[in-house]
Amino acid sequence: MKKSGLAQRMPVAKPRKLQRTASRHKLQILMIFLALSVASLSASDPRAMGKIAPKVAIAAASSGSSEALIVLSEQANLSGADSLATKAEKGQYVYSAMRQVAERTQAPLRQMLKDRGIPFTSYYSVNMIKVRGDLNTLYEVAGRDEVLRIEANPLVKSGIPDANSALRAASLANVTAPQTPTGGIEWNVQRVNAPQVWAMGYKGQGIVVAGADTGVQWDHIALKSHYRGWNGSTVNHSYNWHDATPAHSPTPVDPQFHGTFTMSEIVGDDGKGNQVGVAPGAKWIACRNMDKNGVGTPASYIECFDFLLAPYPFGHPELAKPAMAPDVINNSWACPPSEGCSVATLLPAINALRQAGIFVVAAAGNSGPTCSSVNQPPAIYDNATSVGSTNSLDYISRFSSRGPVTADGSRRLKPEIVAPGENIRAAIPYNNMYQGYWSGTSMAAPHIAGAVALLWQAKPAKYNGNVAATENILVQTASHTTSTQSCGSFNGTAIPNAVFGYGLLNILRAVQAP
Repeated sequence: MKKSGLAQRMPVAKPRKLQRTASRHKLQILMIFLALSVASLSASDPRAMGKIAPKVAIAAASSGSSEALIVLSEQANLSGADSLATKAEKGQYVYSAMRQVAERTQAPLRQMLKDRGIPFTSYYSVNMIKVRGDLNTLYEVAGRDEVLRIEANPLVKSGIPDANSALRAASLANVTAPQTPTGGIEWNVQRVNAPQVWAMGYKGQGIVVAGADTGVQWDHIALKSHYRGWNGSTVNHSYNWHDATPAHSPTPVDPQFHGTFTMSEIVGDDGKGNQVGVAPGAKWIACRNMDKNGVGTPASYIECFDFLLAPYPFGHPELAKPAMAPDVINNSWACPPSEGCSVATLLPAINALRQAGIFVVAAAGNSGPTCSSVNQPPAIYDNATSVGSTNSLDYISRFSSRGPVTADGSRRLKPEIVAPGENIRAAIPYNNMYQGYWSGTSMAAPHIAGAVALLWQAKPAKYNGNVAATENILVQTASHTTSTQSCGSFNGTAIPNAVFGYGLLNILRAVQAP
């Protein structure tokens, strides 16, 4: 499987003979599916056929049941948040509105599922219910007026670097893994002019950042003092950590390494010379949406968005508090339609986060250098700020995905901005170590999350909770960069363009702007 927005992975072309064989197999499966579908429709509403994603129906027909996401027609109207003055007010309004709509519209369907003895999980940032059902049940559910569509909930394998496998091997062999030497302020942090902002007294104090990723080693030396759950003597993970994977760990873990790495790029500073984060004064919380193999699902991504809109203690979502929501969320992952994820699945959640005054950052993807390669949620969405990657010479990374977005027909500009994403050094969850040379738009995105923390501390009245104004000042003060590559209606020699967006992040200019 492939997942962009993370680390580079080159596709492997299939021989034509194998491609033809695969096509025949798909056709055979489709014929079986159609036959079973027609049979099932005798006991259900014919309107249901168009509501069920083919991937769901095929799985249910071939294996007897399929896990599915039932998306309801009514999604909460959140426009009332626009007139509210503070982020706290916006967050409470959005949370209350979404929960009320979910409770009201899901109630009849929940009762039906309870009566049938079918387990389910409810969500509210996207008004939907996750179930596992047979084909007849899914058709019956799809025939209900309140159901908009039924989508797949596939396992999505990421393309993030598997550095942990080498370290595990070294450990088993009783070999000491190499320690990257102390590097002071990393080159990439200096490149976006963060140290000059620190010198003005702004390191992100009072701002809370979040990572939705593979987890975090909370007590890594680069991160422990920055964790909102640590008060200097005791730790409390309630409202600060959630695991949306099947492991459901009550304490922060990161067996994959990627989430620790990206979080340390935002806040990492161990006080011993390793300054790898853009906003070392900010506090962090996290939600784990991918397992130890870098595998997530649309449901795990949405569960993390539910938690980050209104964090809650382990196992007690009824105690959710929108006041504990972070200010900015970094998303160095993607949910590709090629794996069965609809381009619209995550959209209501991303829109809700923005309405709640939370700044959403997304890695643009690693499918470059072709045009329109920003093609996967959440990077394609208008309400997520998508980030491309540059190297130490400020050239665009070859792997960095380009715009415009054609996956949803919008042809909107992406990425909006770029940041360093090649040969980055940051923390990994192994003996308080650091590792260098990670590359990907995953590594670029955290710079923007850290920059938002600096800006919101520096000018809270103007920007805190005002996502549109924040994005605008970041792109307008970026170091504008042109390209020889034109994509769609975006000329590479113009600003913005579909390669660099508006250009390279310059947080000093943003803070100094009137």
